[in-house]
Amino acid sequence: MPQPLKPTSSDIFSINSPTRFQELALAVFRWQADANPVYKKYIASLGIEPAAVESPEGIPFMPVEFFKNFEIVSGARKPDATIFTSSGTTGMTTSRHIVTDISLYEDSFRKGFELFYGNIEDYAIFALLPSYLEREGSSLIYMVNDLLKRSNNEYSRFYLHEHKELLSALRLRESILKRPENSGKKNLLLGVTYALLDLIEIETLQLENTIIMETGGMKGKRREMVREELHEALCKGFGVDAIHSEYGMTELLSQGYSKGNGIFDCPPWMQVLIRDTNDPFSFLPNGRTGGINVIDLANLNSCSFIATQDLGKKYSDNSFEVLGRFDNSDIRGCNLLVQ
Repeated sequence: MPQPLKPTSSDIFSINSPTRFQELALAVFRWQADANPVYKKYIASLGIEPAAVESPEGIPFMPVEFFKNFEIVSGARKPDATIFTSSGTTGMTTSRHIVTDISLYEDSFRKGFELFYGNIEDYAIFALLPSYLEREGSSLIYMVNDLLKRSNNEYSRFYLHEHKELLSALRLRESILKRPENSGKKNLLLGVTYALLDLIEIETLQLENTIIMETGGMKGKRREMVREELHEALCKGFGVDAIHSEYGMTELLSQGYSKGNGIFDCPPWMQVLIRDTNDPFSFLPNGRTGGINVIDLANLNSCSFIATQDLGKKYSDNSFEVLGRFDNSDIRGCNLLVQ
């Protein structure tokens, strides 16, 4: 039997219909089922014949924990690969995402940002990401650093703990954006959730031209809060009507974005399915809570079909909501680890 053909990046980033997404998802699956030794062995352990899979719902999703224990690579493992790592406490095994073609990641986050927010040059980006800046290997820092440079704005920069300096820069930039010649320009404050709360404890603001985007959670720095409580506090503290959010992880090369109310949308090359928590190989209808499975076709050279540890629900327009994480570290039904 001939080897399956590998789809191209131009195929992936030109998806323009649900039918085309399904076609490419199946093509990527068949290629990865042959070209990824770990995924291939996992599929075999399930007794699944790749050629018999006829829809994305029939594709086996690899447990995200595999990125902690194995090298997840489809195709050749290049010596100059970029390696992204997840955060973790001392002694914890962290995920490693080996990215053999960094242009796939760059195309994904650049095109994804433009799809949801427009031209990056219309923004000044204030990045308050201390927990990520203080370690190496963060895919989020790689993305934001690229967006900062491409914004070509003198106000775009990272902040670590310079909260008062950040507040001063935001106020100044807000005053600049009130000028008629700057119509359509925006600020984007992207921050780790706990750091955004730290900021509004110093000073409350009334921002008219700034998008507040939270990511990354509390990182053990503050008590966990339900989304409604958190977003109410952030809206009040920054004087905005809605809080935006970014959904991404080390193991994915694409991001979902929420422009409010915790409802996320995906770019055309990414989609989520909701699995039954009691039967991880079956899926739930829209509106039901279960485990989030992600198809990320930008993960062309690793694995595009990931069963995450997140809980959520999906809606009829393909948007989704993240409701939390599994209490236990190992997802039920995902203990079919490659020996």
